Parts: sequence; C-alpha cells; structure tokens
Amino acid sequence: MAPPRRKIETTFIAFDVAYVDGTRSSNRRVPATALTGLDGDEPAKAIIEAQDREIGLASGRPRPDIRGISRSAAKG
Repeated sequence: MAPPRRKIETTFIAFDVAYVDGTRSSNRRVPATALTGLDGDEPAKAIIEAQDREIGLASGRPRPDIRGISRSAAKG
C-alpha cells in the first residue's frame, strides 16, 4: 500500500497591477513564499512581469509595461 499523500499548502498574495497605457489587472496571484525577504513587494513585480511575458507569448499580443503594483484589498 502506498503511503498517504501530503497536502501541499500554498498561499498566495493578490496584487492589483497598473500598466503604463492606463489599463489595470486585478487580483494577480504571487506565491507568499516569494515575498519573505527584506525586499518587500519588489519580487512580486518581477514575478508578474514574467507572468505577463508568458501571457503575451501565448496570446500573440505583448502586455504593456507595468507602471506599479499594490496589494489587493483583503477579502473577508
């Protein structure tokens, strides 16, 4: 009999993204483990930029540059 599988607990932080062309994207998910250092939310911007590159390649339309990011309001 195989051993029981462990449930992997992953938490995410949601971010709102503002682009230079004025468009917005809400609730972009970033793993919480990426934000544990002293850099604050700066790693989130790099992760979201990488996500945008993948989205752009898949859709054939590149995403605009990011103007800024902010944490989404907590749901609750």
